[in-house]
Amino acid sequence: MKKRPASSGKPIGLALDELIQSLGIQPKLKEYEAVLQWETAVGEQIARVTTAMRITQGTLFVKVTTGVWRYELTLRKKEIVQRLNTMLGSEVVRDIKFQ
Repeated sequence: MKKRPASSGKPIGLALDELIQSLGIQPKLKEYEAVLQWETAVGEQIARVTTAMRITQGTLFVKVTTGVWRYELTLRKKEIVQRLNTMLGSEVVRDIKFQ
């Protein structure tokens, strides 16, 4: 039985982190993660009436099914921004536009 040569490579997670850093795409990945984390951040009830569409320059655009919900979410915007940023570990979302 042949022995495998000792690997001088890095763990794949570390290699991916280094690649992401070298390409400079970490901020875009964090923005994409904000869109993906929307449902978790706001909970099931709000997630049923909203859809996170995109994020541009720190502004998250969210489609809302009714005007009543849009108003309610506007009142809770600061809380939602804070919750999202806490989940992401950095200030990715600066504003939310409910449409």
